[in-house]
Parts: sequence; structure tokens; C-alpha cells
Amino acid sequence: MADPFQYLTGFGNEFASEALPNALPKGQNSPQVCPYGLYAEQLSGTAFTAPKDQNKRSWLYRIRPSVGHNPFQKIDQGALTNDFTKWPTNPNQMRWFPFQLPSDDEKKDFVQGLCTVCGAGDPRTRNGIAIHMYLCNFSMENKCLYNADGDLLIVPQQGVLKITTEFGKMQVTLNEICVIQQGMRFSVDVSGPSRGYILEVFNGHFRLPDLGPIGANGLAYPRDFLTPVACFEDRSPPSGYTVVSKFQGSLFACTQAHSPFDVVGWHGNYVPYKYDLANFMTVNAVSFDHADPSIFTVLTCPSPKPGVAVADFVIFPPRWSVQEHTFRPPYYHRNCMSEFMGLICGRYEAKKKNFLPGGASLHSMMTPHGPDAAVFSAASTADLKPSRVADGSMGFMFESSFSMALTEWSAETCGTVDHDYYKAWSTLVSHFDPEWKSSSTTSK
Repeated sequence: MADPFQYLTGFGNEFASEALPNALPKGQNSPQVCPYGLYAEQLSGTAFTAPKDQNKRSWLYRIRPSVGHNPFQKIDQGALTNDFTKWPTNPNQMRWFPFQLPSDDEKKDFVQGLCTVCGAGDPRTRNGIAIHMYLCNFSMENKCLYNADGDLLIVPQQGVLKITTEFGKMQVTLNEICVIQQGMRFSVDVSGPSRGYILEVFNGHFRLPDLGPIGANGLAYPRDFLTPVACFEDRSPPSGYTVVSKFQGSLFACTQAHSPFDVVGWHGNYVPYKYDLANFMTVNAVSFDHADPSIFTVLTCPSPKPGVAVADFVIFPPRWSVQEHTFRPPYYHRNCMSEFMGLICGRYEAKKKNFLPGGASLHSMMTPHGPDAAVFSAASTADLKPSRVADGSMGFMFESSFSMALTEWSAETCGTVDHDYYKAWSTLVSHFDPEWKSSSTTSK
């Protein structure tokens, strides 16, 4: 689908955008009188005193300041939660069939369709993570959302999202992602049943991973990230406009007389953005062994501990597999990280049965996982010629250093738990042969 909107390119840049000529003040941020009679308002994503290379803020020049609204009142939040202490802990491998979309006689917008799968930590202390699904079929009408708790990384799996933000509009389609950072107001329009995954981080913000020995180029290129251009509306709906706040894990709503998307110009480096996963420049092993999945990291949210992430967003895109004398699928593994996997389209190479687009799996901290029996058997006897992997497919992983807990919705009421998931490994048998002799066909 053609994208009708315009964008600025780059990641972490200092941007400037005007919907009307000279809407931005010259030479200063807050003049006594702003151009066009606008109000100056700063949106800060970090503390004022954060180091310069980490400092995130943008100046918005708007028709009315965002402070003009009625008091917030708590509203129903359905299956959305950031309380991960209520449901019993569970170390088992978990898998879900595709999460169910609203029925035709239901009307659920993006906010009403938010359902929490798992998470850890607490937004009150700005330390933790949550993973949600959105399951909706209706556009947000005269309504917006902002998340006071952290950043949202949104991964559509079905349906096109047209997202209006204070910074402008963007279209996010299948195989694209977007990030709406903490505090940014946005509204989501859909054209039918829509489903996708959301990674929420309470600590800091997403950035591009360091490349280390890879060098200056590779993985996600900064120039491929797109930020919307200024696009304002001066509109006062008869019934008012609803602003929903996700605050300390709960939803609150207030009304105001005017649209929150009345920003005529803005500048800064704290912005929403989107990215096309097809632009990811894959690197991989070209001699032997299966490289660690960290080589597929698109974005990372670092923790204070060097090399350890609050969350990584990792993808498994179409690519060549050429390793010699190697078991090529992912190896069997136990991990000090938690691994939540989703599938946008196609079939995942290590789970070709019952891991379906719109579904998910969770392999918790130190819970063993790896290829099912059929994949192991096929990969152990395959002709190791160069071959394509994952054509027509896109799997991804939200990996976190937090040990995540399930919610009641994901463990019980969602109705899509695959209770037979453990059977994927039940037919693995012993091939041990004490008389085995190595040969050039089975080892280096």
C-alpha cells in the first residue's frame, strides 16, 4: 500500500519541521510572542541534565497548550495491566495460537484492544518491561493516547495503522514497525480487523545497537528511519476530544475542547519514528556454526549494566544460510534472558508447526528451548549447500534481562494457549553411540 505521508530521514537527528512558513522562532526557543500567535511547549524525554549525547527533547509550537483539559478520571482498562504480581509464576515453555480478533459485532479501538501478555518490574520506579497485544477493529474517534510509563514499540501483524501524532502522521504497514516515545500523544486509525505486538519499556529509550567488530555499517541503517513532518489540525469537535493517559499501569481519561494535534511546527531530537524491516542489512556466519541471534538486533534499550539490555528487538529476516559442517537452525539453549517471540508472516525456521502469524511463544529465564524434533531430524541430515532461509517470513523476538510473569489474560482468558507445546520435544530420542567414530562428513 502506497504511503500517503511525508517523512524526515535519520535516527537520533536534530530535526526541524514547519507546516506553515516560518512557524519556528529564529534563534531562540521561547520568544515573548511566537510566530502565528502560537504557544511554545517543550516535551522532554530525559532529565534536563542528562549528558548531551543522551539528552532528548523537542519544542512544539501549537495553537493551544496541552495543559488545557478537564481533570483525568480512571477508566476501564480491560486486559491491560502493569501489575505482574497477581498471577502464579510459571517457568514452562509457553506458546499461543493466534490471538483472537474482536468479533464483527464488537467495536474496539486501539486503546480498548490492548491486552497484556507478560512483563516485569514497575513503571512507578521506571524499571521494567511489558509485552502487549493490540486486537482492534475500529478507529479512535476524537480520542488520543499517551503513555506516561515508557516507550511503545509497535509491530503490526494484520492491518494497516494510520497514526496521527503531535509531530505529524505516519502509515505503518506489515513488515514495518514504529516507536512512540514516552509522553507523545497519538491516535490510531484502522480499516478493519487489526492485530499486532507491542513492546513497552519503562527504562530509558530505544537506540541503535553498537556494532563492535562489525564496523561502521550493517544491521539497521540510521537513514532508513522515518519521522513524520509537521501536520496540524485546528479542530474543536462538538462533543470534545478525549485524551487517555496510561499512568502507573492504569488508564485515565480527560476531555478537552480541541484536538491535541494542533502543532504547527516543531524541532528537536525526541520524536516518533518508523522503520521498514526489509531495509535491515543482515550479517551471518559464512564458515561454520550458528551465530548468536544478537547479530539480528534492530533496536536496543540498554540497562545500566554494560552489554545487558532492558530489551532488544531482534528479527529473523530472509537470508542465505551457507555454513559448512554445521547444524544450521538455532541451537538448543538455556538463557539468562527472557525470550518472547512473535511471527508477522510465513513460517519460522525452527518451529514450522503450530507457531503461527499472530501467535507467540515465551521461553522464560533458564527454561530450555530449541528446534522441535522434526526440524532437528531434517537439519541433521540436510545437504549443506547454500540455501535460502525464511523467504516469505518474518519472525521477531523481544529479548529482555527481566524475568517476565504472565497475566491472567494470557494464561487463562485469552483462550489461545497451546497446552501441548511441550510435546514439540517429546519425540526427541537418544542417538548416542559409544562406538561412534568421527569422520570428515560429521566434524571439522
